[in-house]
Amino acid sequence: MPDPPSTQPEKPSFTYPPLYSFPPFWTLQPTLSTRTAQLRAWSALILSYCAHHRLFTLVPSEALQTPLFHNKTLKKRLTLGEAREVLDWMAGAEGDRRVEWMDGGSSGAKSREKCWVWWRGVEEWAGLVEAWVEETGQRGVVLTVYELLEGEGTAGQEFHEMDPDVLQKALGVLVKRGKAQVFGTEGQEGVKFF
Repeated sequence: MPDPPSTQPEKPSFTYPPLYSFPPFWTLQPTLSTRTAQLRAWSALILSYCAHHRLFTLVPSEALQTPLFHNKTLKKRLTLGEAREVLDWMAGAEGDRRVEWMDGGSSGAKSREKCWVWWRGVEEWAGLVEAWVEETGQRGVVLTVYELLEGEGTAGQEFHEMDPDVLQKALGVLVKRGKAQVFGTEGQEGVKFF
């Protein structure tokens, strides 16, 4: 018997920018101005790809096997070194610090094995949570982190089912602003919003 039809709407496939099909895009350019424009284009691609797929972290060595860094039609791909170079650029001021290495590494330091990709910055995530608190009258209410991530009340919100570590960072921003208090033990945290 065939499986019943899914009740979840199918997510549209990711649309790659025209540069994705341009062979020179896949070779880091030596001229500084051209390379800077190329790195901006790579940054935009990575951010939109991660946002579409709701990826909060990247492991460069694993991402090399995905369409993000491998265009099978052109038979072109970035090397691990090139992918890290793009991500390093995104981690710097020129790249608006849209990447953060989890091991604290930077170009030439540490292993740079895994990074956060900030397609929305931590401040932006905090703003979305704060707006939801205001819109739904949650001020003064205690919620668990689990309720924020998985609860029916947050279904349809962009932060619903997000990476728990990203939510913790966003809550940290709200704590610093005096808008929330986080308490409890790891895995059983509660949050009170002010």
